[in-house]
Amino acid sequence: MTGSSLSRPLQLLLRPLISLLVVVGLGFGLSGCVTTGLPVAATSPWQPVALATKANPLDVAFTNDRHGFLVGSNRLILETEDGGASWAERALDLPEEENFRLISIDFRGDEGWIAGQPGLLLHTTDAGQNWSRLFLDTKLPGEPYLITALGANQAELATNVGAIYETRDGGTNWQAEVDDAAGAVRELRRFDDGRYVSVSSLGNFFSTWDPGQGTWQPHQRMSSQRLQSMGFQPDGTLWMLARGAQIRFNPDAANVEEWGKAVVPITNGYGYLDMAWAPDGSIWTGGGSGTLLVSSDGGKSWQKDPVGAAQPSNFTRISFSPDGKGFVLGERGSLLRWVG
Repeated sequence: MTGSSLSRPLQLLLRPLISLLVVVGLGFGLSGCVTTGLPVAATSPWQPVALATKANPLDVAFTNDRHGFLVGSNRLILETEDGGASWAERALDLPEEENFRLISIDFRGDEGWIAGQPGLLLHTTDAGQNWSRLFLDTKLPGEPYLITALGANQAELATNVGAIYETRDGGTNWQAEVDDAAGAVRELRRFDDGRYVSVSSLGNFFSTWDPGQGTWQPHQRMSSQRLQSMGFQPDGTLWMLARGAQIRFNPDAANVEEWGKAVVPITNGYGYLDMAWAPDGSIWTGGGSGTLLVSSDGGKSWQKDPVGAAQPSNFTRISFSPDGKGFVLGERGSLLRWVG
């Protein structure tokens, strides 16, 4: 009876300690599942650029090797004369009471276009010294989302519901390229040959459109994870970013239903928002809370970029131009410039 009377108080004393050890053990185990350590690259090809704004940069385009524009939220438009090393604020002749979101900009030589929301389209023929506003049809399906300069007086405009229009007379008239829009989209990209890919607003499927097709072609996503963003690899095949920090690559441009296994470089609670290929062939992906990763072996292994990790921002866009310029666009005036 003595042994029994001593063991019960001991059990009562030990029970909280055992529970604590179990909780701690589970914490270590779960943290090992949700956080994967990645090596930090020894050097970075990126340089932070100070911008005198807290608006969100959304797109960038150049008229030549040194002169270009950066556009974004809250009517943001900045101009550079030194390849993007420094930027100066510009003003547009727009109604003061309207808070436009300048979402897309593109140039072909000195001729350029800006698409914005709500219902904004601007055109320049003198490298951005002067901009004229083109008033869009009030029956235009959706809001301007992506503008592509194609040649003299020629451009292609896509909206946030997948309507696609082309002008050949400087924006006076627009011809519909698609009979039926794709529906509300969260992301829409164009390849050099005129093909498009879009992600539905809920991320539950994606659609493709090739020039000459009357309608968008819908496709199911590859897993239970909803899609975040999609785009084109340099060879015309597709890439896909899904929630849960999943990356997938399409190996065959002729078969958009074929995808490789999911790659999950690091799960740190922040998803990836964009992906791009640098001039040296490296693959970059960025996302929340300074997440900026690079792969130099086609996506098999990844490293964290030290400059990106030091930025208190979410990276929403990674842009490389054919002439080798590159930028990482982040929220609240965050900008990184490629210096190689």
